[in-house]
Amino acid sequence: MMISYIIRRLILAIPTVILVTLFTFIMIHLVPGDVVDLMTGTQNYLTQEQLRELYRSLGLDKPLMIQYFSWIYNLLKMDMGISLRTGEKVLKMILERIPVTFELAVFSITIAVLIGIPLGMLSGVRRGSKVDIIARIFGLAGLSAPTFWVGAILIVLVSRAFPKFKIFGYTPFFENPISNLSSILLPSLTLGLLISSQVMRITRASVVEILAQEFIRVARSKGLPEKMVVWKHVFRNSAIPVLTTAGIQFGYLLGGTVVIENIFSIPGIGRLVFEAVSKRDYPTVLGSVLFITATIVILNIIVDVIYTFVDPRVRLE
Repeated sequence: MMISYIIRRLILAIPTVILVTLFTFIMIHLVPGDVVDLMTGTQNYLTQEQLRELYRSLGLDKPLMIQYFSWIYNLLKMDMGISLRTGEKVLKMILERIPVTFELAVFSITIAVLIGIPLGMLSGVRRGSKVDIIARIFGLAGLSAPTFWVGAILIVLVSRAFPKFKIFGYTPFFENPISNLSSILLPSLTLGLLISSQVMRITRASVVEILAQEFIRVARSKGLPEKMVVWKHVFRNSAIPVLTTAGIQFGYLLGGTVVIENIFSIPGIGRLVFEAVSKRDYPTVLGSVLFITATIVILNIIVDVIYTFVDPRVRLE
């Protein structure tokens, strides 16, 4: 049953992915200027014939819908096209950026879970206490603070406290593990702190709801230790919304965090998208959006499957 559910979800996701790429294709073409305008600049010395030849060589002389369906046709042959900016294959560019973004996403979501879940549990169990008030203020601040602002604050604080600490750039892990960890730590901490506030709020709300259930009162009336009630009964039953939040956020992170990757000069998917949009690199934009959408769809399916292990009452249909 699980295999058939996964296959059915993947099939149903195909129209969604196509619509997202179509919407992206239309929106990027609505942006003023195109890649040829950026190539030629303000002082254009090319003749009209040369311009037409340049459009033809880039495949931009055809109607927009023809260009889009040509991209879809090539995609069926596992070809995402060639970057108009670098001349490299789009698939190769994405595959080169995936490990960087994946590492950033894993570190960020780990920090978010390690902070958010315990804080949310403590806040929910001690509802109305000073700890609860502080946790709720932290959650509100995390939801309100812009990513670039938190990143900028951390850059200033760390650069003043540790002048030799590597803040910008990225070093591959196998090239220099220590330098890699130092380069990925600050952006991961920035994202992790912001996401942990969401995880905390969801965890707290779920814990408060579960604590009001009848079976919790029954467990306490049987004389079970409070720790066992909290971690065995409350935590397990409140895990599903937390898993949903963590899964969605992890998909968002794997899709690339444009702001953070640009602030810290991290060569991930987010920076690739930013560069592609700014240079009107249509194939790279479409390929990146396809990867992001597919990643989020697959992660949602994985989270649904995990539900069945966390809560046996959940059935995939």
